Amino acid sequence: MATPSFGKNPKLLRLKLISCEILFREICHAATRSPHTVDTEFLPKGLHDIGCTGMRERLQTAIDRVDTGSYDAILLGYGLCNNGIDGLCARDLPIVVPRAHDCITLFFGDRERYLDYFHNNPGTYFLTTGWIERGEATGELRQLSIERATGMDSTYEELVAKYGEDNARFLYDQLCDMTKHYTKIAFVEMGVEPNDSYRRYAEETARSREWQFEAIRGDMRLLHLLADGEWPEQDFLVVEPGHRITVSHDALIIGSETDRK
Repeated sequence: MATPSFGKNPKLLRLKLISCEILFREICHAATRSPHTVDTEFLPKGLHDIGCTGMRERLQTAIDRVDTGSYDAILLGYGLCNNGIDGLCARDLPIVVPRAHDCITLFFGDRERYLDYFHNNPGTYFLTTGWIERGEATGELRQLSIERATGMDSTYEELVAKYGEDNARFLYDQLCDMTKHYTKIAFVEMGVEPNDSYRRYAEETARSREWQFEAIRGDMRLLHLLADGEWPEQDFLVVEPGHRITVSHDALIIGSETDRK
């Protein structure tokens, strides 16, 4: 699908950008540089933790409460994110979403660049300012998280109290140690950091775990294109009203189809 006419129209657009708070600094930076009016709304990082159905429902609610008379399009600052956007419906306004498996693609600025790094650097844990400062899910989202439901967020001491030391060690190693397959931290520098404290935190975390550390230069390209109303088909999906997002299982990652509901 080609970029729709409103994406090329020289008139100023009014855009509603709904994003994960992980991208707060980057989205705000892109919005302020956009030639269009971009109103932002940030949803909690913890949506990633409650499963694809719960995440989709929360995102659809946010989309449906947008005042359709005030905007030309709804933009999403999300990737596919464990199928969390699969099934989202465009009602009266088009929805524009990057073709990305997850938000790390948005920090890299190009999905091919991210996939190349991912395949050549197995065991890498990515950090950005958002991942560091937004921390873990709390409150309701913490209670609804898959980790809480399965006990994967339990401490070793909690498992010992419930199951005894031998069983606790096995359960913790198998279920709760979410970092056991990582050997490296890559801090993605986006140029919006206020100082070097975030990079130093990432480096110190890697050192404390005896992991490798690398600082990578990020790229704002995709986020600037999104906020600027420039949506090339190879990088963005434009979901027309009356259609919903689908997983395409190919290099483009996502597609759309008529909403049959």
